[in-house]
Amino acid sequence: MYSKHRDCSFRSPCTASIRDVKSLEVEVFRHIQNRQYGGNHLYVNHKKLLSPFVSQRIPPLLMEREYDMGKINKIFTSHWLDDRQVALGTKCNKLIIMDTKTGKQFHIPSLKSSKNSIPAECPCGIHSIALNPSHTLCATGAENTNDLAVYQLPTFDPVMVGESGHNDWIFDITWIDDEYLVTGSRDSKLALWRVDMADNDCDETVAVPSTSNSIQVPDYAITTPVVSRLCEKAQKVRALAYHDDRKELAVLSLNAYFHLWDVETFNARTHRGLIHARENVCMAVSKKYCSYAVGSQSHIDLLDPRCPNAQTSIMSKHRGSGVRSLSFTDDILTIGTGVGAILFFDIRAGRYLESDCGHACSLIVGSGWLRHDDTYRDFFWESEYPSAIYTHRYDSSGTRLFAAGGPLPAGLWGNYAGLWQ
Repeated sequence: MYSKHRDCSFRSPCTASIRDVKSLEVEVFRHIQNRQYGGNHLYVNHKKLLSPFVSQRIPPLLMEREYDMGKINKIFTSHWLDDRQVALGTKCNKLIIMDTKTGKQFHIPSLKSSKNSIPAECPCGIHSIALNPSHTLCATGAENTNDLAVYQLPTFDPVMVGESGHNDWIFDITWIDDEYLVTGSRDSKLALWRVDMADNDCDETVAVPSTSNSIQVPDYAITTPVVSRLCEKAQKVRALAYHDDRKELAVLSLNAYFHLWDVETFNARTHRGLIHARENVCMAVSKKYCSYAVGSQSHIDLLDPRCPNAQTSIMSKHRGSGVRSLSFTDDILTIGTGVGAILFFDIRAGRYLESDCGHACSLIVGSGWLRHDDTYRDFFWESEYPSAIYTHRYDSSGTRLFAAGGPLPAGLWGNYAGLWQ
């Protein structure tokens, strides 16, 4: 269904001329029309579509299509695979491919670890999905949530399971290049992994049960990390961000420390404490501004790695609910909150994007689905719980925004997924 929400008319801070506005609006329209008729490539120049001016104009024009995701629990992570398909990871440890045009879902079997792997206590699902730069490999969590699973794209044939790197949940994954990737875990460790497609030796063939005949999963390798190291002063590594120009890995820990690692030596460079110490759970990097954004319960902190003592704070419009996801698109920082609202902050102008009525431009997501079980009836039934936006992703053109999540309280079971276009 399409939501009835529509923001007030939008006042852009950009000073482009009316002729520029009309030209860009026509180009965006031609691209969207071409895509609806099955076009596989951008009809207009990609960089022009993703210009700072267009990134400011798009948000208030977006309308929501909400998807029925069944009874899965909380979508923690997502990634566009192409112009049509999105990969999703859930708290109930499901890896799902969804067709955004039809809403049809395909479940990818989780990869089993070897008998030597010791599962983490109280598994908590898939928190990260990451594609390598050439989009030939997809890394995510395995059936044991402290192990790494790598699939080949676009077929999702299994490549490897990485084990013995962590003893607790993998919270985030980032690729360094097409062959190497890093995982960060609740055990406060970082692990560096190598994926060698030419050396795909396997320990066993794994059969995953299904509702009918069992699915025979192709052979895949069982590997261990190149190196696994404790991130000093970190209490639970929560998020990673890689700046490839600086060969620098940023690490966010839940105890409000920001760490920088040299990926070439895999050693820590620096660390610093953050001003806002509660619920630091997400991070994004802007190469354009050489800046990292860190989301907490009440603020977004902007950190420049070149200036160790510099820290700029942006107050969240929904301070009590926390910032749950962040992404940069040119000058715009998109913010997913814990109360079902998506906000947009203009880094260059130093303010939230606003409508003509003076309020911050925001997208209010649909109601999603919430399971009314005993926990809900005993503890939560008197209140409303909008969906937290645990993940959001723009498509390659920057004209469509996929957002997903679920209820914020840990005891509630539910989900939300929607495409804003």
